[in-house]
Amino acid sequence: MNLVKYIILGIIQGLTEPLPISSSGHIFLFKTIFNTNLFNSLNFEIVSNFGSFIAILIIFWHDIVDLVKAFFTYLFQKDKRKSELVKFKYCLYILVSTIPVGITGLIFKSKLENLYSVKGLGFAFLITALMLFVVRNIKGEKGDGDITLKDALLIGLFQAVTIIPGISRSGTVLVACLLCKLKRETALKYTFILYFPVSVATMALGVKDLIATPNIGDMFLPYTLGMISAGIVTYFAYLWLSNLVKKGKLWKFSIYCICLALFIFIYFR
Repeated sequence: MNLVKYIILGIIQGLTEPLPISSSGHIFLFKTIFNTNLFNSLNFEIVSNFGSFIAILIIFWHDIVDLVKAFFTYLFQKDKRKSELVKFKYCLYILVSTIPVGITGLIFKSKLENLYSVKGLGFAFLITALMLFVVRNIKGEKGDGDITLKDALLIGLFQAVTIIPGISRSGTVLVACLLCKLKRETALKYTFILYFPVSVATMALGVKDLIATPNIGDMFLPYTLGMISAGIVTYFAYLWLSNLVKKGKLWKFSIYCICLALFIFIYFR
């Protein structure tokens, strides 16, 4: 039964990681309702997040390779700098957007477990719902080359807030991108390109704790199954999200978050 539970947890992680509804919040809620606190929750999030990371990397592989090539071409080939300037600045803006959440993560990493509470998740889901509802009719005109330093910093500040359990990272960053008047497709791409440095940093910070966990051998099979489940589901969940974002239907997730918050307040009253 424990294996089944961790497969289900992986599916929840995979479904909620790309969707604007908070993967960490859903996993914590599931573990609370079904009393599956057998292993450290942050460790499981790190492992299952790796599955989601691989899935999103597959989706954005060509974009990542293109940006990396452009970045180093700009640095080391002076004759091609002009043609690669836009992509080089794009990479710098990703870095700028990452710094705020990196700072807050380093400060609050040791306290993150204590931030979790079921009632707190309820309020966080309501905040996410409100943000998604506010941008329901926004349709910007900025493309990749129109993103500014101000946009990058604002998006980064929004992302820093997502360290609070239950505040969706993808949802919050999407909202920030849309408020900066980015096109929906541009906002979606920036949101998930920005996912990579954050995800890599989170996994890197957690590896030491994961290795030091007692009875790590007993965790191998359930965590591996959870990781695989998360990766497969993440891939298809992103495709679904992409379709909804392009059609301007993020508000549907707002309704879901409100319903989930009401469930929490009633179930745990």
